[in-house]
Amino acid sequence: MGSFIIRNVLLGVGLAMDAFSVSLANGLNEPGMRRRKRVAIAGTFAGFQFLMPMAGWVCVTFIAELFKAFRPMIPWIAFILLIGIGLNMIISSIRHKEEEEKPATSVPMLLLQGVATSIDALSVGFTIAEYRALQATAASLIIGLVTFVICLAGVKLGHAAGMKLADKAGILGGAILIANGIEILVKM
Repeated sequence: MGSFIIRNVLLGVGLAMDAFSVSLANGLNEPGMRRRKRVAIAGTFAGFQFLMPMAGWVCVTFIAELFKAFRPMIPWIAFILLIGIGLNMIISSIRHKEEEEKPATSVPMLLLQGVATSIDALSVGFTIAEYRALQATAASLIIGLVTFVICLAGVKLGHAAGMKLADKAGILGGAILIANGIEILVKM
């Protein structure tokens, strides 16, 4: 039982790094972000990090052949989404300098970020394929909880830094997302 928890906590830490970076970027990009929104951002990433391994487990368990064909596309999808989100963040930051302050992280953008940062967690379904449904659910819950804690720290850190770097924060946040997208492609 202890090794099960430790293994999945470590897996959660590894999977949460992209979501941490995006959380940091969101905090940087929206310096005036309220606490409730920071929790919602961390919760969104945690939810996706919980759902994706479960979806991968279901795919491997019930429709393995279809999932094997999709697996090579996962890094490309994450790359395209992160580059697009990062460029959008940079462009928005440059264009909206003179405009009235408005929230940078909308619900549709947050959902897109959730998919982009958790799509690699879909392949975790392969590593937990031997688990029964209850074990797969427990593993995914641990991954989600770890992600929540890490992303909440990322948003708080980004928020604190964003208050100091408000005029350049959106550009920095977008650059972080683009770097994440490139890193995913380089790791292939």
